[in-house]
Formats: sequence, structure tokens, C-alpha cells
Amino acid sequence: MDKLEESNFNNIIRKIIKKSLFTERQIEIILNQKNLLEVDFTITKGAYYRQVKQSKEKLIGLFYSIILFRGLGILLPDDIDVISKLSEQISVINESDIFPEREDEVISVIDRLIRQACNM
Repeated sequence: MDKLEESNFNNIIRKIIKKSLFTERQIEIILNQKNLLEVDFTITKGAYYRQVKQSKEKLIGLFYSIILFRGLGILLPDDIDVISKLSEQISVINESDIFPEREDEVISVIDRLIRQACNM
């Protein structure tokens, strides 16, 4: 994403996206396709729909991975609870302003909880 472009996400959401399997553009495309965010993309229609397809395939792969990990006992009910609670917090964070000096602390807590859930 061009540094001059304005992001549709706050700093915390952008940091989480960087740690995810998706790019910021792919998240914007998924949100746009689900009518959750209206984004004006400055790319050709062909490039846009190619990225829509890539984003959809990644999302499908993510869902299959969750089902597989849950079915094999890798993702446990407690892990799902942690994911649900963190998701609720992300929803709140997405709709509010966080003081810049608190952003690293929030990311640190999220990272610690995710790493604990993924402990192998």
C-alpha cells in the first residue's frame, strides 16, 4: 500500500493484519465484498476481480484449516474461547480511538494470548 494512501484501519488493526495471512488490500476486498466497507480501488477491473478470487481462496483455506485443526484436536475449545474474546475486543478497538502510547501494550497482550494458545 502506498504510504501516501490513507488507510481504512487504525494502527492496531494494521499491526494485526501484518501478522495475519492476509494483506491490507485483501482485507479491504473481503470487507468490500461483504458490504462492510466501501472502498474505491484504483486498479483495473481485471486486477480487482483477480484479487477478489485470491482473497476468497485464502479465506476458504483459512476456514478449512480451522475445521481441520479443531477436528484433530489442535485447536481446543479453550483456544476457540480465547479467539472469540479477542475478536470481540478487536471489534471494540476497531470502532474506538486508542491512545498511541497504548497501542504497543494492546498488541503485546494480544500476541501473548495467541502465543499461549499456540504453545506446542
